[in-house]
Amino acid sequence: MTAGLLISFSVMGEAFFLARLPEAEWSTLIASLGYSAGFLLVILGRMQLFTENTITTIIPFSENPSKYWLPVIRLWSIVFAANMVGAVIAAAFITYTSVLIPEYFDAVIAISLHVSELSVVETILRGIPAGILIAAIVWMLPSLSGAGSFLAILLFTYLIALGEFTHVVAGAGEVATLVFNGNIGPGAAILGFVAPAFLGNVIGGTAVFTLLARRQVLKEI
Repeated sequence: MTAGLLISFSVMGEAFFLARLPEAEWSTLIASLGYSAGFLLVILGRMQLFTENTITTIIPFSENPSKYWLPVIRLWSIVFAANMVGAVIAAAFITYTSVLIPEYFDAVIAISLHVSELSVVETILRGIPAGILIAAIVWMLPSLSGAGSFLAILLFTYLIALGEFTHVVAGAGEVATLVFNGNIGPGAAILGFVAPAFLGNVIGGTAVFTLLARRQVLKEI
């Protein structure tokens, strides 16, 4: 649940920059850096984020599906549910308290509305690169340390924001904020974003990245 709570600093970080920058084409280049804040907190803090569990679970599953399908479903269900609960609590806190000044809250809503305007197909497709990039971070972290880990997370999550790719946990907090603020309904949030983003992230993190990376570790397996 903590990962879902702290990932809210991604949209807030981006909003902090966006609210203080002038309206210009280059503003997004700087504001997108704020998106990395939540991921740095979660990943460096060794918290469980659903999209981090695609590569580490699917590699053993691909070798022995009959043995590992139930543990994979159980792990994914627990982590995903906890992430969603944390994201919703963070969204409620942002909406119903005065923790953010109006200028920052308006920026959060503006960013979140942009996400909610994507079609289901667009959300799925944009979730695939996000799943690949998060899986890539997990794949590389064991060989990195210190500044290397920090820079890898910063770069790849910055690319997620800059490419306007969809991440199910970070985005769930955004659409939950819209629900609490009355901009959209719960059904639109779940069916219009959460479900398709989940699918896109799973496709990117498993079918694309993990099954390709698996070839590198066949001997070790």
